Amino acid sequence: MENAIEESPADPAPGSQGREHILGLTPEELSARLAKLNMPRFRAKQIQEWIFQKRASTFEEMTNIGKFERQLLAEKFDIFTSIVTRNLVSADATQKLLLQWPDGGLTECVMIPSDDDQCDEYGNTTVAHRRTACLSTQVGCPVGCAFCASGMEGLKGNLTTGQIVEQALRLTHTLPKEGGGHRLTNVVFMGMGEPLANFHASTGALKFLMAPWGFHISGRKITVSTVGLPPQMKRFADMELAVTLAISLHAPNDALRRQIIPWAEKISIEQIIDAGRYYFEKTGREVTLEYIMLDGVNTLPEHARQLAAVAKQVRANVNLIYYNEVPELPFKRPSGQTMFSFQNILRSAGINTHIRRSRGREIAAACGQLARQDRKEQGGREQVIQIGIAK
Repeated sequence: MENAIEESPADPAPGSQGREHILGLTPEELSARLAKLNMPRFRAKQIQEWIFQKRASTFEEMTNIGKFERQLLAEKFDIFTSIVTRNLVSADATQKLLLQWPDGGLTECVMIPSDDDQCDEYGNTTVAHRRTACLSTQVGCPVGCAFCASGMEGLKGNLTTGQIVEQALRLTHTLPKEGGGHRLTNVVFMGMGEPLANFHASTGALKFLMAPWGFHISGRKITVSTVGLPPQMKRFADMELAVTLAISLHAPNDALRRQIIPWAEKISIEQIIDAGRYYFEKTGREVTLEYIMLDGVNTLPEHARQLAAVAKQVRANVNLIYYNEVPELPFKRPSGQTMFSFQNILRSAGINTHIRRSRGREIAAACGQLARQDRKEQGGREQVIQIGIAK
């Protein structure tokens, strides 16, 4: 199993034509690069303000930097390295981008908007504009879960820190600059790939997302999802980033889990829960148990009772997730009654349980489904398409 999740220790941060991907460089690293170009180190702060706060997509837009230096920056660095090949918007305003990288790899990222009324203790009502970015960490996925489109063609490669950050920036550029809902407020690493199998790049991207000079998002509003890799979970806990760790459990016992998640052959639920306890002890953050409901497979009352017993072993919340169907796969989406009955059994056992809203079904919502469609329809050819559905 260790060999199956091995990664390169270095992040090459590729751009195109020899240029370096600037989104993978911390302020210190960028300052060092600029010094070698005989540019003042304080330019790093200006450049990152333009990119992350002012949403500049080219160096030419950075008007407080001299023309010669802007030209030099454009020769040495790339901001965006991907091409947006699909841009889909669903009736509920969920937006999915399909990105093609310089090596031809395809990944997806999703913007999930939510505008909820919130009332304070004095009765004042405000609208909370939440904008959640769902990011990918790999091209394809090595796990190969039986119900998931991402793993149907296996792992094609790891994304770099800069490429993960670029997805967040791409999504930010879809938001209005003025008015409510103009910035990312939440991030989930729940797109294509296993984040902890690309540990270096994933944790590097988290620092960009949390840093005041980057996206400045609180760790409490960031969730990293993992199928359950105990050594990496404990290593992640030791970093004490205090983000939410979500464990993709999807089955309440090892026998059933092995049928739908190949990696469960060598990793037991007991080992995963032990690592979850360690994460709570190190960070003080409760873990979340993610449970995709596959009708008739893991949705029986006995499964709910078994899941309750597992959840009681660790400080955890449980999220029940409607399955987004993949045409090539046999699994079905359960009814609302099945979902609520399952939730009631868990709640009766004292487990804090939520049913997660299903978003963007008509835009190939299942993780990896849009990339798979694109490969089948275009035969690998590059094509830029803008599609709006019921905006």
